[in-house]
Amino acid sequence: MSMSDSAFGIKNMTDKATYERLEKDVIAVKNDIAALTEQITEALNSFANSAGKQARRHYKDARASAEAAMDDASERGSAMMGAAQDAASSIEETLEEVITQRPLATVGLALGLGFLIGVAWRR
Repeated sequence: MSMSDSAFGIKNMTDKATYERLEKDVIAVKNDIAALTEQITEALNSFANSAGKQARRHYKDARASAEAAMDDASERGSAMMGAAQDAASSIEETLEEVITQRPLATVGLALGLGFLIGVAWRR
């Protein structure tokens, strides 16, 4: 019996040693998984921060482009308004000149246009 007891004791010690080794391996795997999770979290946070910075930079660039386009359109609109005012002023001066040079022709033209508008309005 001493032989079987010693064999049982060795088997128990082997099982205990194996169990302890497996337990250490499981703990090591858990620690590795925790470290890997932390690394992945840090990588994702870094990626998110980088993406956020890049999105803000693109937003600022787009906003600056839109503001530049609006300023350009405003300048063009102002230039066109100035040109239209100059043209209207020129037409006004030309009409005054024609009216003072040919007053009877101007009155006749006005009457003719009034008559044509009245005829067209009646239909």
